[in-house]
Amino acid sequence: MIRKFFLTDNDISSLVLRVMLGIVFLPHGAQKVFGWFGGHGFAGTMHHFTENMGFPFIIALLVIAAESLGALGLICGFLTRLCALGIAAVMAGAAGMVHLKHGFFMNWFGKQAGEGFEYHLLAIAIALALMIRGGGRWSVDGLLARKE
Repeated sequence: MIRKFFLTDNDISSLVLRVMLGIVFLPHGAQKVFGWFGGHGFAGTMHHFTENMGFPFIIALLVIAAESLGALGLICGFLTRLCALGIAAVMAGAAGMVHLKHGFFMNWFGKQAGEGFEYHLLAIAIALALMIRGGGRWSVDGLLARKE
């Protein structure tokens, strides 16, 4: 049963998708955990999520974990399906709670009040593909599946 969770083809497209999605999300996770790249760090992010946005502590913690540990997991191909699920959930939540009101398009020319949700749809689609296919070539998941 657990083998099915790690099972993946030796697929190069899954490798490309998971590494790129992980690379894109790693800086967002670093903002939330370490305060890098203009972020507020763990305490500031937790305060924003729990006090300003009204998230329960555990949800705020899971968002931070998805964007930081999930990004690392994707890059390594470890727990790919779980990490992709976390990213998809975060993106669906962000799109629905924050970006939907700004329309479809990103704020390319600075004329909108905020960013639209087109980026979120792409991230969700990539995450869904990874949930279906697994980590692909050179993934820790693939190594674990072969060992069982």
